[in-house]
Formats: sequence, structure tokens, C-alpha cells
Amino acid sequence: MVEKDVLFAQLERTLEKTELPQLGERFEGKVRDSYIKDGKRMIITTDRISAFDRVLGTLPFKGQILNRVTAFWFEKTRDQVPNHMLDTPDPQVMEVVECAQMPVEMVVRAYLTGSTSTSIWTHYTNGTRVFCGNPLPDGMKKHQKLEKPILTPSTKAEKGEHDVSVSREEILAMGRISAEDFDTMAQMSMTLFEIGQRHCLEQGLILVDTKYEFGRTPDGRIVVIDEVHTPDSSRFWLADTYEERFAAGGDPQGLDKEYVRVWLKKERGFVGDGEIPEITDEVRVEAASRYIRACEQVTGQTFLPNIEEPITRIKRNLNMA
Repeated sequence: MVEKDVLFAQLERTLEKTELPQLGERFEGKVRDSYIKDGKRMIITTDRISAFDRVLGTLPFKGQILNRVTAFWFEKTRDQVPNHMLDTPDPQVMEVVECAQMPVEMVVRAYLTGSTSTSIWTHYTNGTRVFCGNPLPDGMKKHQKLEKPILTPSTKAEKGEHDVSVSREEILAMGRISAEDFDTMAQMSMTLFEIGQRHCLEQGLILVDTKYEFGRTPDGRIVVIDEVHTPDSSRFWLADTYEERFAAGGDPQGLDKEYVRVWLKKERGFVGDGEIPEITDEVRVEAASRYIRACEQVTGQTFLPNIEEPITRIKRNLNMA
């Protein structure tokens, strides 16, 4: 693990934003800055953290962690599910095939949990017993394992807007996507989730839920894009303490950004609306520590952070003047 003093020192060197016009036209997402030029896309994973569909600030080394974990999964699963990765020329940069983004996120859930207004647990406590077309039995408890993983699609919200969970029928009725494309994405999602759950369990982690994004390549193929099974897109629990904590009615030990969501909700009363509270340095460092542990357990490799000033390093690695 990276020492806490290294994480505190990196708070002054986080990558919050990029302005690199030499790379092409810039597009800013919640976490990633993309540049498109001559049919090529460069994705720079910044250190921004988002929750409740809002950008909240930065975490030390977060972009390096997400880029590394995503590259690990893209390599591991490319024979089963195609993806858009071409190269990783920098710890925070991925060169990818330029794709047209599909307008639906595929969310797979294996447990009844969550803290946001869109979470399956919130819907369940409000009386919902059919969630995105999936029937749920009465009498379930928070953090309980579902009978089998379920698909709960979501509309792809614009930056600052909220995603909306919907069923397959509702998505098709919106006319956003064809039934054939939806079913292809659904099958790819369940394959990825099965691979992810199996690998994570071997590493001492439970892959609780996750989201996948897809794009269409210039030659018409549907591929997974953006990220796979990172602490941003997924929820991870420590496997060896889950049963005991669940039996006692406690919360599982998590290694993802749920820690930041819960802190904001409990300590600042923030659930996504209004002015964003400042996250303390201690919380930022603790969150980064959890991301690093997730990275190391998922990949089975020690995370060795690059502490250089990010923009200078990126320009050098991308051969920019």
C-alpha cells in the first residue's frame, strides 16, 4: 500500500482538468477528458471524483488507478467481450478506437444495496417489488444477495443530470435503441459480470454491482467502452467479512466510492442537490487508500504510483511539444 504521507503530498498534484488542444477536439465527462483528432480518440482519466451525478473534487492517484484497472480488465476479457482499447501510453491515458456511444448504460446488480435515490435498496424500502422489470420478493434485508444477478438498465444522463433506471421494455419504447442491440449489450454485460465475480472472489472480493457502457465502432461492431470493474463503476466488498457483518445487521467493508457517498450523506447531509460540500483532506486520502487496495486486490499487483506533475508527464509520454 502507498503510505499516507505520499497520498497527502499528492493532494497538491492531482489532475483536475486538461487543456491539450494539440490532441484534438476536447470532450469533458464527469471523470474523463477525451480528445478526438483524425478519427483517433485519446482518453485522459483525471483525478476527479463524481457521486450523485455531480463532480465533487479530486482524489490523489485516482486517474492512474482507474486507468490501470480498466486496462487490466480490457486485456483479461477481450477474447470474450470486445472492447475499444488500443494502447496505454501514459499512466492516465488510454488510446482507443473512436466509437459512437450507445445511449443506455447497462447496470448489473447481485445484491440489494445502495445509498442513492436511484439505488435498488432505496426503491425497495419505498415499496417497489418490480425493479426495472425484475421481481423482488418481500422480506429482504439491506445488503442481501439476490437470487441471481439482474440487469437494471439506465438512461445515459447528460453531465449534471441524473440517470434514470428503466426496464428493457421502457428503453425500447423510448426508441433509443433497437431490441437486437439491447440484447447484444445485455448478453455482453452478463458475461463480463460473471467473469468479474469469479475473478474478484478468487482475489477475496465480492463484485456487488457495476455499470457498463458500450459504443459502436466505425465498422458497426458493438464493443464495451469507458471502464470495466473499477472502484468508480463498481461496488466491491471484502468477501471474508461479508457474512458475519450481514448476519449482525452491519454494513459490509467496501473498497469503492460508496465511502465518499456515505460520508457526504451522513456528515454533510448532501445527496446530490444544492451546493457541493468540501471533502476534507482526511476523507480524500482514506478514499484514495480504498481505491488503491481495490486496485491491488483486483489486479494482484502492487500499485506503484507515478508522483510526477501529471500534465508535464502526459505531454512527454504523448510526444507533445
